[in-house]
Amino acid sequence: MHYRRVVVKLGTNLITGGTDTLNVEAMTNLVNQIANLRRKKIELVLVSSGAITAGREKLGKVKERKDIPYKQVLAAIGQNHMMNTYESLFKAHEMTIAQTLLTKTDLSDRQGYLNARNTLMALLELGVVPIVNENDVVAIDEIDELKFGDNDNLSAMVSNLVDADLLIILSDVAGLYTADPEMNPSAELLHSVDKITPEIEKMAGKTRNKRATGGMGTKIEAAKKATASGTTVIIAYGQETDVLEKAMNGKKIGTLFSTNTSKLESRKRWLLSGLSSKGRLIIDNGAVVALTQQNTSLLPPGIMEVQGNFKRGDIITIANSNGSKVACGIANYSSQDTNKIKGQNSDSIMEALGHEYGDEIIHRNNLAML
Repeated sequence: MHYRRVVVKLGTNLITGGTDTLNVEAMTNLVNQIANLRRKKIELVLVSSGAITAGREKLGKVKERKDIPYKQVLAAIGQNHMMNTYESLFKAHEMTIAQTLLTKTDLSDRQGYLNARNTLMALLELGVVPIVNENDVVAIDEIDELKFGDNDNLSAMVSNLVDADLLIILSDVAGLYTADPEMNPSAELLHSVDKITPEIEKMAGKTRNKRATGGMGTKIEAAKKATASGTTVIIAYGQETDVLEKAMNGKKIGTLFSTNTSKLESRKRWLLSGLSSKGRLIIDNGAVVALTQQNTSLLPPGIMEVQGNFKRGDIITIANSNGSKVACGIANYSSQDTNKIKGQNSDSIMEALGHEYGDEIIHRNNLAML
Protein backbone atom coordinates (compact mmCIF):
# COMPACT_ATOMS: atom_id res chain seq x y z
CA MET A 1 0.00 0.00 0.00
CA HIS A 2 1.21 3.49 -0.81
CA TYR A 3 1.07 5.88 2.14
CA ARG A 4 0.95 9.53 1.12
CA ARG A 5 0.39 11.22 4.48
CA VAL A 6 1.87 9.81 7.68
CA VAL A 7 1.82 10.71 11.37
CA VAL A 8 4.80 9.50 13.42
CA LYS A 9 4.57 9.48 17.20
CA LEU A 10 7.81 9.33 19.20
CA GLY A 11 7.60 8.28 22.83
CA THR A 12 9.53 9.82 25.72
CA ASN A 13 11.59 6.69 26.34
CA LEU A 14 12.59 6.61 22.69
CA ILE A 15 14.00 10.13 22.46
CA THR A 16 15.58 10.00 25.91
CA GLY A 17 16.97 6.47 25.66
CA GLY A 18 15.27 5.75 28.98
CA THR A 19 17.31 8.44 30.74
CA ASP A 20 16.47 11.86 32.18
CA THR A 21 17.98 13.74 29.22
CA LEU A 22 17.33 14.02 25.50
CA ASN A 23 19.24 11.39 23.53
CA VAL A 24 20.53 13.40 20.57
CA GLU A 25 21.93 10.30 18.87
CA ALA A 26 18.54 8.57 18.91
CA MET A 27 16.78 11.77 17.78
CA THR A 28 19.30 12.23 14.95
CA ASN A 29 18.67 8.72 13.68
CA LEU A 30 14.91 9.26 13.65
CA VAL A 31 15.14 12.70 12.02
CA ASN A 32 17.37 11.22 9.30
CA GLN A 33 14.70 8.63 8.57
CA ILE A 34 11.95 11.26 8.51
CA ALA A 35 14.01 13.42 6.17
CA ASN A 36 14.42 10.47 3.79
CA LEU A 37 10.66 10.04 3.68
CA ARG A 38 10.12 13.75 3.04
CA ARG A 39 12.53 13.57 0.10
CA LYS A 40 10.20 10.93 -1.36
CA LYS A 41 7.36 13.50 -1.25
CA ILE A 42 5.61 11.84 1.69
CA GLU A 43 3.74 14.36 3.85
CA LEU A 44 4.63 13.84 7.48
CA VAL A 45 3.49 15.10 10.88
CA LEU A 46 5.60 14.36 13.95
CA VAL A 47 3.98 14.00 17.39
CA SER A 48 6.80 14.09 19.93
CA SER A 49 6.79 13.49 23.66
CA GLY A 50 9.66 14.44 25.93
CA ALA A 51 9.11 18.11 26.83
CA ILE A 52 8.87 17.53 30.59
CA THR A 53 11.98 15.34 30.61
CA ALA A 54 13.80 17.94 28.50
CA GLY A 55 12.74 20.63 30.98
CA ARG A 56 14.08 18.60 33.89
CA GLU A 57 17.39 18.27 32.05
CA LYS A 58 17.58 21.99 31.29
CA LEU A 59 16.61 23.12 34.79
CA GLY A 60 19.30 21.03 36.43
CA LYS A 61 19.33 19.74 39.97
CA VAL A 62 16.41 21.25 41.80
CA LYS A 63 14.10 19.68 44.36
CA GLU A 64 11.65 17.43 42.56
CA ARG A 65 7.96 18.20 43.00
CA LYS A 66 4.84 16.37 41.88
CA ASP A 67 2.36 19.23 41.69
CA ILE A 68 0.85 20.28 38.37
CA PRO A 69 2.32 23.83 38.20
CA TYR A 70 5.82 22.33 38.52
CA LYS A 71 5.12 19.93 35.64
CA GLN A 72 3.88 22.85 33.59
CA VAL A 73 7.07 24.78 34.37
CA LEU A 74 9.11 21.80 33.18
CA ALA A 75 7.01 21.57 30.03
CA ALA A 76 7.48 25.29 29.28
CA ILE A 77 11.25 25.04 29.66
CA GLY A 78 11.57 21.68 27.97
CA GLN A 79 9.41 22.41 24.93
CA ASN A 80 11.83 25.14 23.86
CA HIS A 81 14.85 22.91 24.50
CA MET A 82 13.31 20.02 22.57
CA MET A 83 12.28 22.18 19.61
CA ASN A 84 15.74 23.75 19.42
CA THR A 85 17.18 20.26 19.19
CA TYR A 86 14.76 19.29 16.42
CA GLU A 87 15.41 22.59 14.64
CA SER A 88 19.14 21.86 14.54
CA LEU A 89 18.67 18.28 13.35
CA PHE A 90 16.21 19.14 10.56
CA LYS A 91 18.31 22.14 9.50
CA ALA A 92 21.07 19.68 8.54
CA HIS A 93 18.62 18.39 5.91
CA GLU A 94 17.56 21.92 4.89
CA MET A 95 14.04 21.21 6.12
CA THR A 96 11.68 23.58 7.91
CA ILE A 97 9.73 22.56 11.01
CA ALA A 98 6.78 24.18 12.78
CA GLN A 99 5.91 23.86 16.45
CA THR A 100 2.22 23.06 16.96
CA LEU A 101 0.86 22.96 20.51
CA LEU A 102 -2.68 21.65 20.96
CA THR A 103 -5.09 21.06 23.80
CA LYS A 104 -8.25 18.97 23.84
CA THR A 105 -10.25 22.18 24.24
CA ASP A 106 -8.79 23.48 20.96
CA LEU A 107 -10.15 20.50 19.04
CA SER A 108 -13.46 20.27 20.91
CA ASP A 109 -14.36 23.76 19.75
CA ARG A 110 -15.53 23.78 16.13
CA GLN A 111 -13.52 26.86 15.20
CA GLY A 112 -10.45 25.54 17.01
CA TYR A 113 -10.74 22.23 15.16
CA LEU A 114 -11.09 24.00 11.83
CA ASN A 115 -8.19 26.38 12.52
CA ALA A 116 -5.91 23.52 13.61
CA ARG A 117 -6.83 21.42 10.58
CA ASN A 118 -6.39 24.27 8.11
CA THR A 119 -3.03 25.23 9.63
CA LEU A 120 -1.65 21.67 9.58
CA MET A 121 -2.87 21.08 6.02
CA ALA A 122 -1.31 24.35 4.87
CA LEU A 123 2.01 23.44 6.51
CA LEU A 124 2.00 20.07 4.76
CA GLU A 125 1.26 21.69 1.40
CA LEU A 126 4.30 23.92 1.94
CA GLY A 127 6.54 20.93 2.66
CA VAL A 128 6.98 21.86 6.32
CA VAL A 129 7.20 19.17 9.04
CA PRO A 130 4.77 20.08 11.87
CA ILE A 131 5.95 18.89 15.29
CA VAL A 132 2.93 18.47 17.54
CA ASN A 133 2.75 18.20 21.31
CA GLU A 134 0.07 18.78 23.91
CA ASN A 135 0.22 22.27 25.35
CA ASP A 136 0.96 21.11 28.90
CA VAL A 137 1.46 24.70 30.04
CA VAL A 138 -2.27 25.41 29.78
CA ALA A 139 -3.84 21.91 29.78
CA ILE A 140 -5.52 21.03 33.07
CA ASP A 141 -4.37 17.67 34.37
CA GLU A 142 -7.06 17.25 37.02
CA ILE A 143 -9.89 17.55 34.49
CA ASP A 144 -9.54 14.62 32.10
CA GLU A 145 -12.06 16.09 29.67
CA LEU A 146 -9.73 19.03 29.02
CA LYS A 147 -6.55 17.03 28.51
CA PHE A 148 -5.50 14.31 26.08
CA GLY A 149 -3.44 12.82 28.91
CA ASP A 150 -0.94 11.13 26.63
CA ASN A 151 0.55 11.69 23.20
CA ASP A 152 -0.66 8.32 21.93
CA ASN A 153 -4.25 9.59 21.92
CA LEU A 154 -3.07 12.98 20.67
CA SER A 155 -1.42 11.25 17.69
CA ALA A 156 -4.72 9.50 16.90
CA MET A 157 -6.55 12.83 16.99
CA VAL A 158 -3.91 14.42 14.75
CA SER A 159 -4.26 11.50 12.32
CA ASN A 160 -7.98 12.23 12.11
CA LEU A 161 -7.28 15.95 11.83
CA VAL A 162 -5.08 15.60 8.71
CA ASP A 163 -6.71 12.48 7.19
CA ALA A 164 -3.51 10.46 7.61
CA ASP A 165 -3.05 7.20 5.71
CA LEU A 166 -0.79 5.75 8.38
CA LEU A 167 0.00 6.35 12.06
CA ILE A 168 3.32 4.92 13.27
CA ILE A 169 3.65 4.80 17.06
CA LEU A 170 7.29 4.25 18.00
CA SER A 171 8.34 3.39 21.54
CA ASP A 172 10.58 1.07 23.53
CA VAL A 173 8.33 -1.95 22.93
CA ALA A 174 8.21 -4.08 19.80
CA GLY A 175 4.43 -4.12 19.55
CA LEU A 176 1.47 -5.89 21.11
CA TYR A 177 2.21 -9.23 22.78
CA THR A 178 -0.21 -11.94 23.84
CA ALA A 179 0.94 -11.21 27.42
CA ASP A 180 3.42 -8.96 29.19
CA PRO A 181 6.80 -10.24 27.86
CA GLU A 182 8.58 -9.09 31.01
CA MET A 183 6.32 -11.26 33.13
CA ASN A 184 5.74 -14.12 30.70
CA PRO A 185 8.72 -15.35 28.60
CA SER A 186 6.38 -17.33 26.34
CA ALA A 187 4.46 -14.20 25.27
CA GLU A 188 4.27 -13.87 21.47
CA LEU A 189 4.31 -10.73 19.37
CA LEU A 190 1.16 -10.20 17.30
CA HIS A 191 2.22 -9.00 13.85
CA SER A 192 -1.27 -8.01 12.74
CA VAL A 193 -4.65 -7.21 14.28
CA ASP A 194 -7.71 -7.02 12.03
CA LYS A 195 -10.07 -5.78 14.73
CA ILE A 196 -9.51 -4.40 18.23
CA THR A 197 -11.71 -6.60 20.42
CA PRO A 198 -12.07 -6.67 24.22
CA GLU A 199 -9.61 -9.60 24.19
CA ILE A 200 -7.04 -7.47 22.35
CA GLU A 201 -7.55 -4.60 24.80
CA LYS A 202 -7.07 -7.02 27.69
CA MET A 203 -3.71 -8.13 26.25
CA ALA A 204 -2.48 -4.53 26.42
CA GLY A 205 -2.55 -4.60 30.21
CA LYS A 206 -1.90 -1.55 32.31
CA THR A 207 1.88 -1.27 32.14
CA ARG A 208 3.28 2.21 32.61
CA ASN A 209 6.70 3.81 32.84
CA LYS A 210 7.76 6.52 35.26
CA ARG A 211 9.04 8.74 32.44
CA ALA A 212 6.26 8.05 29.95
CA THR A 213 2.60 9.00 30.33
CA GLY A 214 1.02 6.00 28.65
CA GLY A 215 1.64 2.29 28.32
CA MET A 216 0.46 -0.28 25.78
CA GLY A 217 -3.12 0.33 26.93
CA THR A 218 -3.09 3.93 25.67
CA LYS A 219 -1.48 2.80 22.40
CA ILE A 220 -4.29 0.32 21.78
CA GLU A 221 -6.82 3.01 22.67
CA ALA A 222 -5.15 5.33 20.15
CA ALA A 223 -5.08 2.57 17.52
CA LYS A 224 -8.79 2.00 18.03
CA LYS A 225 -9.56 5.68 17.45
CA ALA A 226 -7.27 6.00 14.44
CA THR A 227 -8.45 2.86 12.64
CA ALA A 228 -12.07 3.97 13.15
CA SER A 229 -11.15 7.12 11.22
CA GLY A 230 -9.68 5.18 8.30
CA THR A 231 -6.02 5.30 9.35
CA THR A 232 -3.81 2.19 9.44
CA VAL A 233 -1.70 1.97 12.62
CA ILE A 234 1.68 0.36 13.31
CA ILE A 235 3.15 0.05 16.81
CA ALA A 236 6.87 -0.76 16.64
CA TYR A 237 10.22 -0.64 18.41
CA GLY A 238 11.70 2.75 17.59
CA GLN A 239 15.35 1.75 17.76
CA GLU A 240 15.10 -0.93 15.08
CA THR A 241 17.25 -0.10 12.07
CA ASP A 242 15.35 1.83 9.38
CA VAL A 243 12.12 1.27 11.27
CA LEU A 244 10.18 3.95 9.38
CA GLU A 245 11.31 2.73 5.96
CA LYS A 246 10.33 -0.82 6.87
CA ALA A 247 6.93 0.29 8.13
CA MET A 248 6.29 2.30 4.97
CA ASN A 249 7.26 -0.62 2.71
CA GLY A 250 5.00 -3.15 4.39
CA LYS A 251 7.75 -5.16 6.06
CA LYS A 252 6.70 -7.40 8.94
CA ILE A 253 7.56 -5.09 11.81
CA GLY A 254 5.82 -4.48 15.14
CA THR A 255 2.03 -4.86 15.17
CA LEU A 256 -0.09 -3.61 12.29
CA PHE A 257 -3.70 -2.62 13.00
CA SER A 258 -5.80 -2.71 9.85
CA THR A 259 -8.68 -0.40 9.07
CA ASN A 260 -11.76 -1.50 7.17
CA THR A 261 -12.90 2.09 6.78
CA SER A 262 -11.67 4.39 4.04
CA LYS A 263 -10.86 7.95 5.06
CA LEU A 264 -13.49 9.19 2.64
CA GLU A 265 -16.16 6.95 4.14
CA SER A 266 -15.09 7.95 7.64
CA ARG A 267 -15.14 11.65 6.83
CA LYS A 268 -18.53 11.43 5.16
CA ARG A 269 -19.86 9.57 8.16
CA TRP A 270 -18.43 12.20 10.52
CA LEU A 271 -19.93 15.04 8.47
CA LEU A 272 -23.30 13.37 8.19
CA SER A 273 -23.74 11.41 11.42
CA GLY A 274 -25.57 13.11 14.24
CA LEU A 275 -24.11 16.48 13.36
CA SER A 276 -27.11 18.06 11.66
CA SER A 277 -26.50 20.58 8.94
CA LYS A 278 -26.83 24.16 10.15
CA GLY A 279 -27.53 25.63 6.74
CA ARG A 280 -27.44 25.23 2.99
CA LEU A 281 -25.73 26.90 0.06
CA ILE A 282 -27.23 26.89 -3.44
CA ILE A 283 -24.48 26.96 -6.06
CA ASP A 284 -24.48 27.52 -9.83
CA ASN A 285 -23.67 24.91 -12.47
CA GLY A 286 -20.09 26.10 -12.88
CA ALA A 287 -19.42 25.54 -9.18
CA VAL A 288 -21.08 22.10 -9.35
CA VAL A 289 -18.70 21.07 -12.14
CA ALA A 290 -15.72 22.49 -10.26
CA LEU A 291 -16.58 20.51 -7.11
CA THR A 292 -17.61 17.23 -8.70
CA GLN A 293 -15.16 16.99 -11.58
CA GLN A 294 -12.20 19.17 -10.69
CA ASN A 295 -11.89 18.53 -6.93
CA THR A 296 -11.75 22.25 -6.13
CA SER A 297 -12.76 24.28 -3.11
CA LEU A 298 -16.05 26.18 -3.00
CA LEU A 299 -15.39 29.86 -3.72
CA PRO A 300 -17.72 32.89 -3.31
CA PRO A 301 -18.42 33.46 -7.05
CA GLY A 302 -20.30 30.15 -7.38
CA ILE A 303 -22.75 30.79 -4.54
CA MET A 304 -26.25 31.85 -5.57
CA GLU A 305 -28.14 31.66 -2.27
CA VAL A 306 -27.45 31.26 1.45
CA GLN A 307 -30.06 29.45 3.55
CA GLY A 308 -30.13 29.03 7.33
CA ASN A 309 -28.12 30.55 10.14
CA PHE A 310 -24.68 28.98 10.60
CA LYS A 311 -21.38 29.91 12.17
CA ARG A 312 -17.83 29.47 10.98
CA GLY A 313 -16.96 25.82 11.64
CA ASP A 314 -20.54 24.53 11.29
CA ILE A 315 -21.41 21.71 8.91
CA ILE A 316 -23.51 22.86 5.97
CA THR A 317 -25.07 21.25 2.88
CA ILE A 318 -24.31 22.29 -0.69
CA ALA A 319 -27.01 21.92 -3.34
CA ASN A 320 -27.36 22.70 -7.05
CA SER A 321 -29.90 25.12 -8.50
CA ASN A 322 -32.53 22.34 -8.55
CA GLY A 323 -32.10 21.76 -4.83
CA SER A 324 -30.34 18.38 -5.19
CA LYS A 325 -27.58 17.82 -2.63
CA VAL A 326 -24.07 17.84 -4.06
CA ALA A 327 -21.82 17.84 -1.01
CA CYS A 328 -21.49 18.72 2.65
CA GLY A 329 -18.62 20.47 4.37
CA ILE A 330 -17.31 22.72 7.10
CA ALA A 331 -18.00 26.41 6.61
CA ASN A 332 -15.05 28.77 6.64
CA TYR A 333 -17.37 31.76 7.01
CA SER A 334 -20.66 32.36 8.86
CA SER A 335 -23.97 32.66 6.99
CA GLN A 336 -23.94 36.41 7.59
CA ASP A 337 -20.45 36.78 6.10
CA THR A 338 -21.23 34.40 3.22
CA ASN A 339 -24.28 36.46 2.30
CA LYS A 340 -22.09 39.54 2.01
CA ILE A 341 -19.49 37.93 -0.28
CA LYS A 342 -21.57 35.48 -2.37
CA GLY A 343 -21.11 35.98 -6.10
CA GLN A 344 -18.00 38.10 -5.59
CA ASN A 345 -14.36 37.37 -6.35
CA SER A 346 -12.28 36.03 -3.47
CA ASP A 347 -9.93 39.02 -3.59
CA SER A 348 -12.77 41.28 -2.44
CA ILE A 349 -13.42 39.39 0.82
CA MET A 350 -11.29 41.65 3.00
CA GLU A 351 -12.90 44.79 1.61
CA ALA A 352 -16.41 43.40 2.09
CA LEU A 353 -15.94 41.95 5.59
CA GLY A 354 -12.95 43.71 7.12
CA HIS A 355 -11.43 40.26 7.82
CA GLU A 356 -10.78 37.02 5.99
CA TYR A 357 -10.16 33.34 6.75
CA GLY A 358 -8.96 32.40 3.28
CA ASP A 359 -10.33 32.51 -0.28
CA GLU A 360 -12.65 29.54 0.18
CA ILE A 361 -16.14 29.35 1.63
CA ILE A 362 -15.40 25.63 2.10
CA HIS A 363 -11.90 24.29 1.50
CA ARG A 364 -11.64 21.07 -0.54
CA ASN A 365 -10.02 19.36 2.44
CA ASN A 366 -13.21 19.98 4.42
CA LEU A 367 -15.63 18.76 1.74
CA ALA A 368 -17.33 15.37 1.34
CA MET A 369 -19.06 14.78 -1.99
CA LEU A 370 -22.43 13.02 -1.86
